[in-house]
Amino acid sequence: MQRRQLIQAAAASVVASPFAVSAQTFPARPIKLMIGFSPGGPTDITMRQLAENASKILGQPVIIENRAGAGGTLAAVALQNAQPDGYTLAQLPLGIFRLPYTTKINWHPVNDIAYVLNVTGYAFGMVVPADSPLKTWTHFVGWAKANPGKLSYASTGTLSSPHLTTELIAQHAGIQLQHVPYKGSAELNQALLGGHVMAGSDSTGWTPLVQAGKLRILNTWGDKRLPTFPDVPTLKELGIPVVQNSPFGFGAPKGTPPAIVKRLHDGFKKAMEEPSYVQALAKYDMLPNYMSSDGYRKFAEETFKREKALIDRLGLAKPA
Repeated sequence: MQRRQLIQAAAASVVASPFAVSAQTFPARPIKLMIGFSPGGPTDITMRQLAENASKILGQPVIIENRAGAGGTLAAVALQNAQPDGYTLAQLPLGIFRLPYTTKINWHPVNDIAYVLNVTGYAFGMVVPADSPLKTWTHFVGWAKANPGKLSYASTGTLSSPHLTTELIAQHAGIQLQHVPYKGSAELNQALLGGHVMAGSDSTGWTPLVQAGKLRILNTWGDKRLPTFPDVPTLKELGIPVVQNSPFGFGAPKGTPPAIVKRLHDGFKKAMEEPSYVQALAKYDMLPNYMSSDGYRKFAEETFKREKALIDRLGLAKPA
């Protein structure tokens, strides 16, 4: 009798928790990691290295899928339709925390995502073609003031961090700029080199082009100067009280079993510690920036509140 009760209890446990067995054997097939930007940019290149490292640790391929557009938020949007089994992950750029304030959506960026871990953060700056007459930030501001609304700049998408930060910079500088959105760093750089825009606001995907003498940096947006470009001033040094570094990590669909989230967390955390990942980030003046699952969720809650203040300040909130 006692044995029968034990068997029934075990069976009930499996029925109540359909992922109980799979959590123990996870992963048993490839994992898809969606990122919000196009191939060839700093996000794509660095996350492919991290995925390669994680594949070896988890024992299954981690396959990158690019979901470019909408300021990097499409991967997180697609996550809402994925099964909560751990086999679909998405990069979570800061832009997702602005969505409810600017767009009508039927999901919540904090409550409807299982946060896995934060892995790094972008370094940003503004660049111009090497032959541009706007040789310094002083030239840039002077030209913009003399030609209101005519100085065009590219970003990696409407409502992306580069877009909103540049608008905030323009407010502080007392200038009006013309925004031209692109799907990622690769397209943005092509537009700059082709003369389609006068400047570019982006993460450090422009680094190789600056080092090759094709682009020039006017400023960077971190708290300190970038190690690769120690002669380039920060916004703070130019009298603009703005710092932007935009941490990002990965999330899984809401309802993903905690044991699977932990397995993913542990695998990617170990992958972050590999020298190859640190070296890939260093090419773009990025650093590992680890947050645990709980820490990352708390960061998401705080960021969600903070982004509302930025949207309100720029007057970009959707109509009530």
